[in-house]
Amino acid sequence: MTTATTTTTISQHDFYGDDDGDSETSISVSVIENMKEEYGLFVWPCSVILAEYVWQQRSRFRGSTILELGAGTSLPGLVAAKVGANVTLTDDSSKAEVLENMTRVCELNNLNCNVMGLTWGVWDATIFDLRPNIILGADVLYDSSAFDDLFATVSFLLQNSPDAVFITTYHNRSGHHLIEFLMVKWGLKCVKLVDGFSFLPSRKASLLSGNIQLVEIVLSCGKSAA
Repeated sequence: MTTATTTTTISQHDFYGDDDGDSETSISVSVIENMKEEYGLFVWPCSVILAEYVWQQRSRFRGSTILELGAGTSLPGLVAAKVGANVTLTDDSSKAEVLENMTRVCELNNLNCNVMGLTWGVWDATIFDLRPNIILGADVLYDSSAFDDLFATVSFLLQNSPDAVFITTYHNRSGHHLIEFLMVKWGLKCVKLVDGFSFLPSRKASLLSGNIQLVEIVLSCGKSAA
């Protein structure tokens, strides 16, 4: 369901448990999208798939400290907050409109998430205080020129929280070998790799397309994710 006002829409994303329609096992998240803005204000398929993964593993996320990188419309982070996680939503510090939209969407969903600017590869004071248990990133591997900065940031955050895990969804494009190379370069390893459509409900899968992977990444010398 979408409600349109000029170029802005409010999309509703529903997540159901074992008993569809039971209010105790379902949630709904509203997201403000702006079709005229850049990538940061549109819900892409990778975001839908990562949000569904968070929902299906909600017992794992409940009570955890979550950081979403390149959050944009923030659907995965919002789902994490809805299921009881302590969530910080971040995007590029230079994208004021995206950061403002993130604040508005938290208010729309009555969620108390921390919103902050975090530019990959930039070491300002705020990043040193972050100690997430789980780092989320939906479709953050789309611009190969930014891969090195992203993995440098992820590696730094994981070193701050050695038992943490980075969970990301990405389109399986030609950059796959570059991703593998950079993981080794920054001391990271994959502990889980699955087809993003393998756990997606059919009603959602029918609306999406692409070859999307979900991967869990940890420090090479750290503890493997459960």
